[in-house]
Amino acid sequence: MTVNSRPGHDDSAERPGRPVVLGQNQYGKAENRVVKITRDGATHHIKDLSVSVSLSGDMDEVHLSGSNANVLPTDTTKNTVYAFAKEHGIASAEQFGIHLARHFVTSQEPIHRARIRIEEYAWERIEPSGHAHPDGAAAPEHSFVRKGQETRLTQITFDGTSWEVISGLKDLVVLNSTDSEFWGYVKDKYTTLPEAYDRILATEVSARWRFNWSDDEGEMPDWDLSYEQTRRHLLQAFAETYSLSLQQTLYEMGARIIERRDEIDEIRFSLPNKHHFLVDLAPFGLKNDNEVYYAADRPYGLIEATVLREGAEARIPADLTNL
Repeated sequence: MTVNSRPGHDDSAERPGRPVVLGQNQYGKAENRVVKITRDGATHHIKDLSVSVSLSGDMDEVHLSGSNANVLPTDTTKNTVYAFAKEHGIASAEQFGIHLARHFVTSQEPIHRARIRIEEYAWERIEPSGHAHPDGAAAPEHSFVRKGQETRLTQITFDGTSWEVISGLKDLVVLNSTDSEFWGYVKDKYTTLPEAYDRILATEVSARWRFNWSDDEGEMPDWDLSYEQTRRHLLQAFAETYSLSLQQTLYEMGARIIERRDEIDEIRFSLPNKHHFLVDLAPFGLKNDNEVYYAADRPYGLIEATVLREGAEARIPADLTNL
């Protein structure tokens, strides 16, 4: 009897000739929450990440026979995340992910590809009031409040030769209270939506952008600065575009980023239209002059598109939930 056989069970006839093939597969440890505090005297710095590790390679036998000979335990990948937070620090989500991906592929022969997905949760420093510390020392800077504007994201993929770095954000809610119209669209017998010449435009931005950095010997971008500037251009384009459609606004957001950030070749947006409809106040003898709206959470329009640098190849999946 083999170690994987069950007593009294003859599985000799089950494997040969089975019309079944193992397809693409991976394994790892998901959502490892790691918080790294860097103490610089009385001033502390915080990085708060959720790190998901996914590994693939020569892993057929663990599926076919149950042999774990090529399997690095998922518990080990979890421990590596925490050890690397200490050994390498967390300068940025992207750099931390690159350290991890390189380690898993180069340290374990059966592992051919590593994908590291990271969500970063931002904290804002609570500034001291300026009152002196009782012992005369400078006021401590170790208190933070969780920022709730958006979640920063990154995905690092490494196959031993080539790198792919995709970063982005989700849950960034933005709104323009004017400078938005929607009219001139196709109408059929089921169309009831009135044309709008002054409307609220609001959305919850989910975006991913792909860097053209791929050589670990080359100079890395300043990942944090790149994120800050990309986010800034995204917001400025949203605010400064007189919008005739959410599609137009999406394109202007992507184009502004591609034009101003040389390290980015591709950006994909998923923008739900957070509809705001004027409330009919006529039954109360009141005129609603674009002042009172109700916010409808569903159903909602969903606008999605990719904006590319000329000559670049589209690689970001259409479904951003897969990133």
